[in-house]
Amino acid sequence: MAPRSARGEVALALVSDRKMRTLNHRYRGIDRVTDVLSFPTAVDEDKSILDCGSAHHLGDIVIATGVARRQARVAGCRIGVELRRLALHGLLHLLGYDHERDTGQMARLERRLRGHGGIV
Repeated sequence: MAPRSARGEVALALVSDRKMRTLNHRYRGIDRVTDVLSFPTAVDEDKSILDCGSAHHLGDIVIATGVARRQARVAGCRIGVELRRLALHGLLHLLGYDHERDTGQMARLERRLRGHGGIV
C-alpha cells in the first residue's frame, strides 16, 4: 500500500500487556504481546480514506503500557518519550508505511521525524 495523506484524526489507546496480547492474537494471529498495533480505517476502492462524520479518521493506534515502560527503561529514556516514539511508529503504519515489506523507507522517515520532534 502506498503512503496516504496525513490529514485526519487518530484514536490512541493505552492498554495492558495482556490486552495487547489478545489483540495481537485476534488480528494478526500472533500469540504474544507487542509494543504497538495500528488499525487503519477502511479505504474505498480508490484508496481514499472513507469519511467518518465531519472529519477523516485515519485509524486507531494501540500501545502496550508495560512493554513501553520496559523499552523506556532499556533505552534509558522517560516513558513519555517512549510513548511518543511508539505513537509515531503507529501513525506511520496508518499512513501506509510498512517496515516489514519496504527497503528501509519507514525506518529512515521515522528517524528523521524523531529528530525533528526531539524524540530521541
